[in-house]
Amino acid sequence: MPSVERIWTAPEGGAPMAASERVRAVEGGGLRGDRYCHGRGYYSPYDVCQVTLVDSGALETVRERYDIDLSDGRHRRNLVVDYDVVDLLDTRFSVGEAVFEGTRRRPPCARVEEVAGEDDLAEALGEERGGICADVVEGGEITVGDELEVVERLDDPDSLADAIRERRE
Repeated sequence: MPSVERIWTAPEGGAPMAASERVRAVEGGGLRGDRYCHGRGYYSPYDVCQVTLVDSGALETVRERYDIDLSDGRHRRNLVVDYDVVDLLDTRFSVGEAVFEGTRRRPPCARVEEVAGEDDLAEALGEERGGICADVVEGGEITVGDELEVVERLDDPDSLADAIRERRE
């Protein structure tokens, strides 16, 4: 079962990412202590992702192909998981006590190169390695090692019909 390998937050835009063993996801907000949850991110309020996720396999590819080690959080993503995060788009999924909806891709930009101090980082994180954005649908605690489980595919009409039926019962 896929799981959370690392948790990262930064108190404000440009601040170094800090690793945690546990964090609280805030419904409609993001991760407690993270820049975007508190409106202090570089792109606030115009291009906000409540929570960002990246595949650990993508980070390994960056290390192998570009010789850039991002194990210190310079990728600027909140949750590192051992799962192809692009498959979480248009999906409701749980991690620990929290429930998320994958909303869009989060391609890298020149800003990540500037903050990380790595030339070619935006290119290295390209080709679907940049991660995704997710909204917090239900808040709760997340801990390193928590399993990631797909709850519902939002782009599947049968899945949506089942969910609507269950809510009415």
